[in-house]
Amino acid sequence: MSLNSSTLLNEENSQGPKRNTECLDSLELQTPSSFQDNPLQQLQLASQEVLEKAKKSGRSKCPRCSSSRMFYCYTCFVPVETVPTKEIPTVKLPLKIDIIKHPNETDGKSTAVHAKLLAPDDVTIYKYPCIPEYEEKRHEIALIFPGPNSISVKDIAFHLQKYTKKGVYDDDDDCSREPFLKQAKIEPKEEKNLNECISSNRSEDTRLKKIIFIDSTWNQTNKIITDERLQGLLQIELKTRKTCFWRHQKGKPETYLSTIEAIYYFLVDYHQEILKEKYKGQYDNLLFFFSFMYTLIKNAKCCAGKE
Repeated sequence: MSLNSSTLLNEENSQGPKRNTECLDSLELQTPSSFQDNPLQQLQLASQEVLEKAKKSGRSKCPRCSSSRMFYCYTCFVPVETVPTKEIPTVKLPLKIDIIKHPNETDGKSTAVHAKLLAPDDVTIYKYPCIPEYEEKRHEIALIFPGPNSISVKDIAFHLQKYTKKGVYDDDDDCSREPFLKQAKIEPKEEKNLNECISSNRSEDTRLKKIIFIDSTWNQTNKIITDERLQGLLQIELKTRKTCFWRHQKGKPETYLSTIEAIYYFLVDYHQEILKEKYKGQYDNLLFFFSFMYTLIKNAKCCAGKE
């Protein structure tokens, strides 16, 4: 999702530029207690001062294509000149993410770019129909989609076993390079280590390594989800959560999340349900841009008397 805040505020506020300026000035004076109804305020985020400065200076050039943008270029997936890359947080993810973007999805309205900006090493965005072949790796890949056969996050490992070739390991597995009969006599302690290693290999075989998200409106999804290259993949349905997206699809329930929200909530669930670790805000910065824009737009609407 990309946003020109000046343009947006003018669209949302019928009182004109003067009222918009007064509104933004008043927002600078508000404290966190003013946003008690902001469901994103509990996030553990990096300082957003760089975005505040960029907001005041207005649109800036993309360092690659020279297009005029606000905060970042949604075409090149890089911050604009007034937003130094070193001041943007980087998030390390526990698995790789592919985002398949519908060709009719407007670049400037999509939040998929947030994921690429904030987790550049782990996120790849494809524009449909140019997507990879997933068939040979389907034992380690899943697709986020609420289909009739979708499962919950906590059941991922169990269902991935269906795609795993039992008893087959990679040639470079440390513990099973030679047939058991050819190995030297194994002491009890060594045998225990061997069993642990084999168990670890099996666990590795059923570990999710990549998750796929579809970036489109609900009405556009069918064209992508029925693509033969996505058939047979394990489908995962997220827990019900309420969206904070300001461009919510008309006529759809509030549980329809934006792409970056879906990615964030999946990772939180994955961290707790699969990695079995306490969540301490490790992926909160994926909402770095989203939360800033949410607050900016919500307060602009409030100043305009729309909320």
